[in-house]
Amino acid sequence: MILVGPLAAGKSTLGALVAERLGHAFVDIDDIAWSYCAEVGWSLGRLLERDDAVGWAAAEREWEPARAHAMQRAVAEHPDAVIALGAGYTSFTDPACAEEVRRALAPVPDVIHLLPSPDPERSVTVLRERAVAARGKDWIIEGRDWIAAWVADPLAAEVAAATVFTDGISPAESADQLVALREHLLAELAA
Repeated sequence: MILVGPLAAGKSTLGALVAERLGHAFVDIDDIAWSYCAEVGWSLGRLLERDDAVGWAAAEREWEPARAHAMQRAVAEHPDAVIALGAGYTSFTDPACAEEVRRALAPVPDVIHLLPSPDPERSVTVLRERAVAARGKDWIIEGRDWIAAWVADPLAAEVAAATVFTDGISPAESADQLVALREHLLAELAA
């Protein structure tokens, strides 16, 4: 299972719970991506240097090919794991990078998009509250609302087999829902 969605959607929390329930390894791409990014010449230091030189949005655009590469490598190297893909791993301005992600995720039947609510404004509000509480940051950088942009970006929903809404549902209940959804998706595939 691969979980996609914006920052603070619960991908890591729910991914760990689902992996435990399924008896699979859990992989958070944020924990392993830099080794893959290094294969194509990127490091956290380089990203921060580019941020200082050209600003966060431009540095993120420059880093897109490395993110797409890291996502592809993580999916290929961890086929039996539950993987949490950070928000930036399904959000690209470069159509070629977005297409790489589509191709890499196409064979995976249980890609699930996580959002708090079907209402985008409610999702942004909940995600911002979670981000500020957990990380002390609202993710409005250089005048751009990154959380709103991630919620609005269509790629995560496009590559997913289903979207699960988590607002008002405990992590344990959400994990149970994800396990049941996975079983349903795999049964449909087998039929």
